[in-house]
Amino acid sequence: MDEVVVEVEKTKREWEDPYEKTIEHITAIQECGKSRRGEEKVSLQRLNGLAQDGLSLLNSLQFSLDLLAPQLPSDYHVQSTRSLLEIWKNQYQSLRVNLRSANLQAKDNMRKAAQQDACVLLLGGGTESTELRRKRQANPGVTSDAESITESQRMKKKTL
Repeated sequence: MDEVVVEVEKTKREWEDPYEKTIEHITAIQECGKSRRGEEKVSLQRLNGLAQDGLSLLNSLQFSLDLLAPQLPSDYHVQSTRSLLEIWKNQYQSLRVNLRSANLQAKDNMRKAAQQDACVLLLGGGTESTELRRKRQANPGVTSDAESITESQRMKKKTL
């Protein structure tokens, strides 16, 4: 078998794994921010780095295939390889668009999670609010003193 044909076949085999892994990283990016803090297995920044590495590798494989195609022994092989190259280019572009959309989704997920956390804290469902409530219950005298001071301040305002 011709050396160029062997290289083309090797390049074709090398495409699938990074392509699938890049899809997985993009999907993970899209899910970022949906789970509670501390449950994230890999950071958004790390996932983006992995996705970018995958895209770089795929771009390199496209470049290699593009260089090898004209060196193939028959027109059939050249045309077949160029068709495959077009498919790869479309898949690559699709991954880039999906990566951008996934990052926007992750940003939106994080914004929504932050809003939910703020609401929980404001409504007294957070651990800080619970701890504060427990402290107040443990020191009823302090609470009643604070209420007395507040009431006396209100009375002063009314008389002025």
